[in-house]
Amino acid sequence: MKRNFWTARLKTILIVAVVLAVVVAVILGITSGATFGENVVGTILSPIRTGIAAIDRQAERYYNYIFGYEALKAENAELQKRILEMEEDVRTAEQYQRENEQLKTLLGLSEEHEDYSFVSAYIISWDSSDYKSAFTIGKGTNSGLEEGMCAVTENGQVVGLITKVGVNWATITTIMDSSLEISASIASSGYTGVVQGTYLPDGSSILRMNYLLTDAIIKNDDQVVTTGSTLYPRGLLLGYITNASQDETGVAKYATLSPSCDLDNLEQIFIITNYANQ
Repeated sequence: MKRNFWTARLKTILIVAVVLAVVVAVILGITSGATFGENVVGTILSPIRTGIAAIDRQAERYYNYIFGYEALKAENAELQKRILEMEEDVRTAEQYQRENEQLKTLLGLSEEHEDYSFVSAYIISWDSSDYKSAFTIGKGTNSGLEEGMCAVTENGQVVGLITKVGVNWATITTIMDSSLEISASIASSGYTGVVQGTYLPDGSSILRMNYLLTDAIIKNDDQVVTTGSTLYPRGLLLGYITNASQDETGVAKYATLSPSCDLDNLEQIFIITNYANQ
């Protein structure tokens, strides 16, 4: 059997609700001075107005959030740009400071060796091959560089030799490479030998001074310097003795050296373009 939705009870509830709404409207009209119709409409529309106001406030908050977020995003981008610029300024200042300190030290070397002429250059890349110690600088024949010129630090420590040169670049093979042989002497005793880079089985390298006399008295930390040649000026520092022993033939001694220059942290070098050997 089909049940009637509009039951007597439901009809009664609806009638009561309408009567109450009318009564409320009348009371409000009497107390507020508004007409009956205005109060009826106001009573009915009040929840709708409240909902619309809430939606309007939410929309306004969303609008402010969107445009506030975009403004903050733009401000953050500008701050990031300024930070990068300041960091670049700091790096530039630090670089200038290092250059200034190096040039001051180099000035002392130039005053000590008035016959030296220098060209400064920066390292732009290192050779990546195994069992090779070399790097490239950003100057070449356009700066007066030639093969066979010696590279040093601002302290007069031997770095290596120019082995290839182009118009605006040059390859420096370092003293740690086994292809270079440098006539050298122990500064404190005058014992002479040949310094050469030697590669160990693990791929690392050391400096080794060969052909020392068997009865040579060698002390650790003694300085080893160049004896002077057509490639290297006299008295440039190569390294410090760390150990000495008989060589494989048993007829001569050799000594191991720690290099005087820190190749791993080099960024600027100086090429001796002219000198007079004594």
